[in-house]
Amino acid sequence: MTKIIDIKTVVQKSYGKIAQTSSSCCYGSCGCDTAQTYQEQSGSIGYSPEEMGEVPEGSNLGLGCGNPTAIASIREGETVLDLGSGAGFDAFLASRRAGKTGTVIGVDMTDEMISKARENAMTGGYTNVEFRKGDIEALPVEDESVDVVISNCVINLAPDKQKVFAEAFRVLKPDGRLMVSDVVLMKPLPQELTDSEELLIGCVGNAILKEDYLALIENAGFSEIQISKEMPVYLPEFALSITYSAHKK
Repeated sequence: MTKIIDIKTVVQKSYGKIAQTSSSCCYGSCGCDTAQTYQEQSGSIGYSPEEMGEVPEGSNLGLGCGNPTAIASIREGETVLDLGSGAGFDAFLASRRAGKTGTVIGVDMTDEMISKARENAMTGGYTNVEFRKGDIEALPVEDESVDVVISNCVINLAPDKQKVFAEAFRVLKPDGRLMVSDVVLMKPLPQELTDSEELLIGCVGNAILKEDYLALIENAGFSEIQISKEMPVYLPEFALSITYSAHKK
């Protein structure tokens, strides 16, 4: 229990600081090099210049490890849920695809990120996007109310990933889909690395083995799990970024 509380406290404190200073988690992780700009980093993981140019300034903090909206096939009128929505980058991209008849809900547990995302939504005139404070292990979202769940380099930070996938399954409508980019491990990290707060915030320290991660998705009830992209990230001998999709049975 102590470790769970510590992880969440460290994540909230660190990402709150990122929101306030607009400095990314680029400790060399999350697929990110500190010498890159946010646009260069985002371009390297699958975002197009057009996508990066259509969102409010300040919403892209270079925090991702892939582009889940690129594989989400979001349709007009759908309801999209973004887990760990940060300053709103992916939520704003999803809102364009969902259109005026659709809805995008961003959930984040950090007050500073929620405040920044809401400010960005107001600046950009996004009327179909809302941001809710909440824990992705206990989503503030009704059962079977969402068509698509997306997330970008966030679930690896959660202490109880099985709860996250169970919650995603709960809120999805029948035939709903999960589209996620995240960091997994190819082999276990040494203890000194798992104890590192820097690597925790850098998306690696609390990541789990790829096969265990995929098993949790299946255990939650998802089917048709497909990996669309993989690439080594910081500590390439250990860590791997994966972008994948799954469907609710």
